[in-house]
Amino acid sequence: MQLKRVVVTGIGALTPIGNTAKEYWDALAKGVSGAAPITRFDAEKFKTRFACEIKNFDLADHLDRKESRKMDPFTQYAMVVADEAVLDSGLMDTDFVPEEIGVIWASGIGGLTSLEKEIGDFTRGDGTPRFNPFFIPKMIGDIAPGYISIKYGFRGPNFGTISACASSNNAIIDSYNYIRLGMSKAIVTGGSEACVTPSAVGGFNSMKALSERNDSPHTASRPFDADREGFVLGEGAASLVLEEYEHAKARGAKIYGEILGGGLTADAHHITAPHPEGLGALNVMKFALRDANLKPEDIDYVNVHGTSTPLGDISETKAIRGVFGDHAYTLNISSTKSMTGHLLGAAGAVEALACLSAINTGIIPPTINHFTDDEQFDSKLNFTFNKAQKREVKYALSNTFGFGGHNASVIMGKCD
Repeated sequence: MQLKRVVVTGIGALTPIGNTAKEYWDALAKGVSGAAPITRFDAEKFKTRFACEIKNFDLADHLDRKESRKMDPFTQYAMVVADEAVLDSGLMDTDFVPEEIGVIWASGIGGLTSLEKEIGDFTRGDGTPRFNPFFIPKMIGDIAPGYISIKYGFRGPNFGTISACASSNNAIIDSYNYIRLGMSKAIVTGGSEACVTPSAVGGFNSMKALSERNDSPHTASRPFDADREGFVLGEGAASLVLEEYEHAKARGAKIYGEILGGGLTADAHHITAPHPEGLGALNVMKFALRDANLKPEDIDYVNVHGTSTPLGDISETKAIRGVFGDHAYTLNISSTKSMTGHLLGAAGAVEALACLSAINTGIIPPTINHFTDDEQFDSKLNFTFNKAQKREVKYALSNTFGFGGHNASVIMGKCD
């Protein structure tokens, strides 16, 4: 069968460095850090007392108070960015067929805030089970796409993807496949996470996964730096409206870029540690290139998973060398997590927008907070340290890897 082309016609973002897609793109180019002391709860007794929280955000500007109280923050964030993306796409101004529009959404953890609150209230009580009637729908990870579909009347495919930090790349790939196979005309996709909570910070601290650089939060995320010591937790969301190319063209939609391919693999190695030689990461990039019918030398920019952990950064770099060979030295590579922190299940969607930013603006966002070279990394690789660089980007690849050994890579490009 003839596969359909898939393009991006709407975008939305709510991030630690910008509360709209435009604000986010502008902050990326400036190398803004979103890290600061935690305000969501009293973190004084925690080993890590900072995170990348969203800022200057008033939910009342976006959602009715009565309705928003039925939602966990991760769903609230999803609703905000989906609304921005849908309005940006212009879909609601057309006579769309409801059954041809779907919603595929990602969250690595889901309603953790609600789970903590309800269990905490119960354990502090007298043992009488007094639970909020919205507790279960606030908590479950698939509720966000349900809410989005209800708001807009989209009756096509509707589900959530969960593959830890690869979740929203997984959602993008699933959406891409539904459209290119002719099963949908458009799908609202993306990811949201609201994980700056005591249990998340405490849990990641116990794993020694988080940076503990409390004296300098804004420089704590240091991908590929010799002094990196863990990731910085982030929160927020991003959304993309994916649409069949001819459908978008027929209605005169603006097009931000084209989804060209995706890859999915497993490390089959360890529940939290990456494969030491980056085998899963190497394979997933190869599969994405094969799916996109591109050669390694076609790629201009790789937005890496790059979490600022001692082992992860090394294994991903090995994989890049293995896939791209000598072309690795002509690529731009950067980790935008150095600015946004790690948004877990929302990371792929937020970083897909970073790739689209590079494609549309010709500006490669930097890897900030580089102070000391690490001899374990090839010094000839261009990690776009500290300052954005100008470059025409025709094709960009985005990597996301998750606990459990999940790997997902998406390739985007200019739409000719």
